[in-house]
Amino acid sequence: MENMKVLHAKVKKWDDKTDPLAKLDDFQLSIINQIEEINSNSLKIKGENVAIESTDETTEIPVIESIPKFLVWFDKTEEINDDRSDDVYHKYYRHLEDQTKQCDALLNEIDTSIAGLDKLITEYNFVNTKTSSLNDASENLIREQRHLSQISDDIKTRLKHFTQVEHLIQRLQNPTFSPASPQFSEIIVNIDDSMEYLKEHPSYKESATYLVKYRQCLLKAIQMIKSYVTHILLTATEQVLNPKAGSSVKEQLKITDKTSEAVFALYYGKFQASSLKVKKVINLVEKRFERNIEYENLLSELHQFYLSQRAIIMSSGVDSAIKDLCAKHKGDHCALFRASCTFLVHICQDEYRLFYQFFSVQSAQLTSYMEGLCTILYDSIRPFIVHINHLETLAEICSILRVEMLDEHVAHNPEALEAFGQLIQQMLEDVQERLIFRAHLYLQSDILQYNPSAGDLAYPEKLEMMESIALSLQEHQQPLKRADSRSSMLSITSTEVEQHFKSRTGNSPADLHGMWYPTVRRTLVCLSRLYRCVDRPIFQGLSQEALSYCIQSLATASLSISTNKSSIDGKLFEIKHLLILREQIAPFRVDFTMKETSLDFSKMKTAAYELLQKRKQLFALGTTNALLEFLLEGTPQVKEHLLDSRKDVDRQLKISCEQFIKDATKQLVGPIITFIENAQNLLKQASSQQPASNMVLRQTPWASPQQISPFIQESIRNIKSKLSSIQRSMQLYLSNKDTEFILFRPIRNNIIGSFMRLEQLLVTNSYSKEDLIIVSLPTSDQVSVIISNASLVADSQQETERRASEGRKISTSSIDKKVSFEREVSIKEEDSGSMSRNDNETSNGS
Repeated sequence: MENMKVLHAKVKKWDDKTDPLAKLDDFQLSIINQIEEINSNSLKIKGENVAIESTDETTEIPVIESIPKFLVWFDKTEEINDDRSDDVYHKYYRHLEDQTKQCDALLNEIDTSIAGLDKLITEYNFVNTKTSSLNDASENLIREQRHLSQISDDIKTRLKHFTQVEHLIQRLQNPTFSPASPQFSEIIVNIDDSMEYLKEHPSYKESATYLVKYRQCLLKAIQMIKSYVTHILLTATEQVLNPKAGSSVKEQLKITDKTSEAVFALYYGKFQASSLKVKKVINLVEKRFERNIEYENLLSELHQFYLSQRAIIMSSGVDSAIKDLCAKHKGDHCALFRASCTFLVHICQDEYRLFYQFFSVQSAQLTSYMEGLCTILYDSIRPFIVHINHLETLAEICSILRVEMLDEHVAHNPEALEAFGQLIQQMLEDVQERLIFRAHLYLQSDILQYNPSAGDLAYPEKLEMMESIALSLQEHQQPLKRADSRSSMLSITSTEVEQHFKSRTGNSPADLHGMWYPTVRRTLVCLSRLYRCVDRPIFQGLSQEALSYCIQSLATASLSISTNKSSIDGKLFEIKHLLILREQIAPFRVDFTMKETSLDFSKMKTAAYELLQKRKQLFALGTTNALLEFLLEGTPQVKEHLLDSRKDVDRQLKISCEQFIKDATKQLVGPIITFIENAQNLLKQASSQQPASNMVLRQTPWASPQQISPFIQESIRNIKSKLSSIQRSMQLYLSNKDTEFILFRPIRNNIIGSFMRLEQLLVTNSYSKEDLIIVSLPTSDQVSVIISNASLVADSQQETERRASEGRKISTSSIDKKVSFEREVSIKEEDSGSMSRNDNETSNGS
């Protein structure tokens, strides 16, 4: 029973959901479900048959005649019904017995399978253990084999460095063995590797001995490389110097433009062909020059030998070519500098390119070689620089060296033109030095010491003539015929004049370059030449000097014009040219301020005087020692002064304007100003001698009303007669309404102020109303009206003159006069002539 219970418990766990003994897959479960459906259908059919039989039996009810028969029938029927009601349970019981048998059979099969699986597992573990031990043994054998093989290879590698040296010596001693062969590179590699290995293992037996042998092999290989390369370079040099054509070396070394292609093939073709032969061998050295000092020395020797051969070829050729260029451009220095520098640029680029066809490692010797070639140019050009006197030529040469050579060539190829750039920079400094020297001489001789001619100081005649020319050109719009270069220049000048004087509001005749005073024109031309040629600090110093000299020359010219003509013309001349000078220096983007250092000895003088006063205390002790005080207090002080050229121009312009306003005021109301000054002096003397009295001035004979009235009438006449001429001069010189208004406003204020001061002087000094009537002093409003009327008269006179000039026909004599005058004021001819004269005069002193 116990076994059955256990069996039933296992059967219940057969397909338990949580812990099944034999888990069935979906296919097996579907088969079991199908079997259950078939069994249930068969049971249903059997039940239906039994029910039918039972109904058949029950339908046959026997005839019951008595109660005992009924009871017998009832008992029998009841037994039959009882049996029928238990059939279902009996069938189910039989079904369970069948299932139990099937489960027992299944369990037996499972037990059999489990026993077989246990046996298989036992056998698998045995086989697995044997296989693992076999694999471990095999791996150990393979590991030992590799270790032994590695040891064998290591032994062979180590022995190789000791066994191959004799073979290498034999190969290198073979006279037919060439460094260009592929085996040579293998020998070099073996030598380098063996030497490095022996250096890393100095403890090995006979390591030092074999290292010496390998060093001998290396020296032998290096000697072979050197001999091979030098032989090829010597051959190429020989082919260049002694070509097969049979011409002389001197003829072959002349590099000209006509045979540039042939010369290039001669000087570079042979070496380019030789580079293909030695490039591979040189690469072997370049790859190893950092590993061994012998390779580095060999590479340096190869560089030196190559450059020496190129120097033999190129030095005489470059020298000859530069001499040919000097002879070709003997009179044109700018063309000589441009051609020679361009030629050397091509030479440097070609030499740089050819060098790197042989080598790939940079060398300082290449720069030295290039410097040698450039020195030939410098030695040939230097004498020309020293003897150039013309500023324009020096300025153009500076532009060629800085812009065309440094900025265009050297900046775009700095490595190839490094030596050339250094040469050009040195040459540029020499030219700048010469330019500065010549500029100093030019500023002193042609600006500071300029001796003006009568035509230079012909003001205002020159301006009036130019204005009449401009007005005549407005009527006759036909330009002059250009017969030659000078007439062409005159036509341009005429057009310029016509454009500047179409109306009264146009520019002044003095605005034309040709009408500028020569020192102003030369100063601006000189500064424009120097601006882009010298460094800014140097330009600032030169500009300070040039503007200072120009201001002095303008002051001298203004004084001469004031002496010959009038102070108005002199000051207007100076004002106009100072305005031109200030306007023209504005575009220069430099600071015109310069710092100047000086020593102040004023305290030294005072200290020396005190030392003489304290001679008894020269050797006194303490702070009263006179000598010590002299040393402490008498030391000269260093002072710094800032010199600003623009402020100097503005300062001189202000002084000239103030002087012009003063002179114009004096011309118009001079008698009134003189009377006021005399009256003030009289009042000062009277107040100093006795108590002040208001009747002192009234009682003076020359200050009576009858004497004052002529002064006033004369001033009014001057305003009416001279104001128009002053305004006409301002229009002629300045021709700018704004500038004219700025200058005329203080003149107008001074005139009105003079009348007001006179009126105040008379009123404060007890002049009666009858005296004021006799004096006929106008009020400020009346004076203003008089000034305005005089200004309108000046404008109407100018318009009348302009219309009269337009109505006149130009005669042949006036045209000839105009042309000759334009020739005189042409800026190009004037500048060139003045600079050339200055160069010729000072060439001996340079």
